[in-house]
Amino acid sequence: MFTASALSGSKPEQYAELAAQARALLSGESDRIANAANLSALVYHALPDLNWVGFYFFDGRELVVGPFQGQPACVRIPLDKGVCGAAASSRQTQRVADVDAFPGHIACDSASRSEVVVPLVHGDSLVGVFDIDSPRTGRFDEDDQRGMEALARVYLESLA
Repeated sequence: MFTASALSGSKPEQYAELAAQARALLSGESDRIANAANLSALVYHALPDLNWVGFYFFDGRELVVGPFQGQPACVRIPLDKGVCGAAASSRQTQRVADVDAFPGHIACDSASRSEVVVPLVHGDSLVGVFDIDSPRTGRFDEDDQRGMEALARVYLESLA
């Protein structure tokens, strides 16, 4: 059984520790569902002020909810809707300090106030998105964005 260790140091150091824990957790496993489930749980329990961490997978037409930690979620998200759709369609990370100010935001959990969504691209193919929500406005900064992008890379490396 894997147990996450407490994070210490600066925020970049904490994300480096978390990425190392994620690598150890996903090592030797290539199943995308199993790895998404474990990575969601790891991040949800390791970082403060989160209310949803999870994955949406691209089915060729839209994003479909995958493994997550938090309240029940929207099942399907069109690529032209919300923060997740924007990240998937642009293939660019979306960091939103106030989701209520984001045009077309989809409120799957009304408690969410800020969000980071990292697109998951393997080769040239869109796999889906890694979505992290907080009940606190302005929760995520550039260090958080870089840290979440590093965690997404760990996930994508596990698929190879």
